[in-house]
Amino acid sequence: MSFRSFRISSWQKEVLLFVLSTSVLVHAQTVAAGSVEGLWGAETRLGIPVTGELTVDGRDGTWRASIGGYEVPASLTAHRLTFSLPGHLGSFRGHFDTSSQHLQGEWIQPGGVILDPQYATPIAFRLISANIWRGDVVPLEQRLSAYLLISSKEGRLTAVASNPEGNFFRRRTYTVTQNGGSVLLEANGKKFNGVFDQQAGTLSVQLMDWLPPFTLTRRTRDDAVGFYPRVPSEREQWVYRQPIDSKDGWSVSTLKHEDMDEAPIASLMEKIMRADPTSSALRIQSLVIARHGRLVLEEYFYGFSRDRVHDMRSAGKTFAPVLVGLARQQGAQLRPDSPVYPLFSADAPFANPDDRKKSMTLRDIMTMTAGNACDDNDDASPGNEDRMQSDGQQPDWYKYTLGLPMKKQPGGEQAVYCSGDLNLVGGAVAAYTKTWLPDFFEAHVARPLQFGRCYLNLMPNGEAYMGGGAYLTPRDQLKLGQLYLAGGVWNGQRLLSKEWVTDSTSSHSQFAKDRSLGQEHDYGYGWHLHELHSDGKIYKTFAAEGNGGQFVIAIPALDLVVGITGGAYGEFDQWYRWELELVPEFIIRAVENSPKRLSVPN
Repeated sequence: MSFRSFRISSWQKEVLLFVLSTSVLVHAQTVAAGSVEGLWGAETRLGIPVTGELTVDGRDGTWRASIGGYEVPASLTAHRLTFSLPGHLGSFRGHFDTSSQHLQGEWIQPGGVILDPQYATPIAFRLISANIWRGDVVPLEQRLSAYLLISSKEGRLTAVASNPEGNFFRRRTYTVTQNGGSVLLEANGKKFNGVFDQQAGTLSVQLMDWLPPFTLTRRTRDDAVGFYPRVPSEREQWVYRQPIDSKDGWSVSTLKHEDMDEAPIASLMEKIMRADPTSSALRIQSLVIARHGRLVLEEYFYGFSRDRVHDMRSAGKTFAPVLVGLARQQGAQLRPDSPVYPLFSADAPFANPDDRKKSMTLRDIMTMTAGNACDDNDDASPGNEDRMQSDGQQPDWYKYTLGLPMKKQPGGEQAVYCSGDLNLVGGAVAAYTKTWLPDFFEAHVARPLQFGRCYLNLMPNGEAYMGGGAYLTPRDQLKLGQLYLAGGVWNGQRLLSKEWVTDSTSSHSQFAKDRSLGQEHDYGYGWHLHELHSDGKIYKTFAAEGNGGQFVIAIPALDLVVGITGGAYGEFDQWYRWELELVPEFIIRAVENSPKRLSVPN
């Protein structure tokens, strides 16, 4: 969902132009006088207009809210407390329990320059005096970085552009022509004009036609934080350190104590840290590992850190069937064989009526076997995610997907990748429980799993989009894998039935091999199923997977969970190998090489 649509208003363009042209740092770098050769960079934080402490005042039965200099009336109706700031700058949707005087709810931030959809994030309120509550609003930050490495070979200048947040440039190489202060970049038939100001030490260049020019400054190997895996990049050999106990529910331990050999992990770390910064082959931005339920490795790269949330992309799809299991735990009579269309009867009628739709079940949309005309790998498919999200005629994405033509009878074992169908799974939970999904997620996922900051992207109708795009910290993402590896239990508390976990991680459908680098690729309820090969053994895994290299990989035979986030967006042949090749070669090998090596049957 994130970084997909780039509809920018006039005021956003002005703000972005100001930020890109002023939020720069000047650094010295030795280059030939008057030459643009060298490394250039700009890091911007666009922020959100409204942030900070939110006060909700309910004295005398008159409710008001204040934040960021705004004070607005709030409405309390049947325990539902809501308010909105003027100019669509933000809103709140909460629940007030009169008996316990407990207030909880979600801050809804508007779409921005880079992050197009709205996002909902829970607020932890504290009662400061009678009928007055305070909580901190920390919106999802909008970051945008650009780096340009210009080099000369045989008198010819070329440039490679890099963007860690969205991989916008996809390792594109530009031909550079400099004529004094005028600079021209050319690639794939497109031309981008730039201005080199030698005295100011800046290079302003239009790297993307939908954004104002970037104003970049010279960088070195010590301050290009999003260009190199580690800054400073010239450093001593990697040294293992036990993860920090952040009081977030994870117990921490060491590789040695959990019977993992440090040497293969060190080799992987050196490989990541020495990766070519102009390539996306190893653009891994975080690596976290848990063994025996304890966190044993936590490493970050390219400017990312433990407190910086990361886009899960389609790895967030896995939460949709998780919500079904959680609703079942709360007594909902949702079953895999539950018919889909009756759950959305309030949205009827639907386009393209077809008797085959009557037999579509929850299982079919959880396993991507719904049989509808939805294929995210086909740009011409009516249900393609980008087509759905850019459709100006139907802003209700549930209704859009339910109105798709049918291509075959629902069911079977052949999966076709469709984000819209997994989004319907979330809609089924919302329809059955009569609960807003961000509220349900906060109460039954985020709070029990002890999440820190988390953000759910919303659809135009204000409901959470469960087709992917949630932002969580890597440590919190890893909890999803640990929950299922432990059979539905987190820190001694059962959240899901063991039967639901087993059913969800069992094979129900298969993707075509040509969509999986020639590998066997099964699918459960939102979980990707693989067989990883190492030292002549086969390890069955289940994983949440997302574009760019977002993984939560569980290996039951080794009691191991691996979390990876990455920035190789749009380059499937690069990032998909991290799971299929790097995990067996280095991480599984670290277990196999331990003194207490497990015996796993072939």
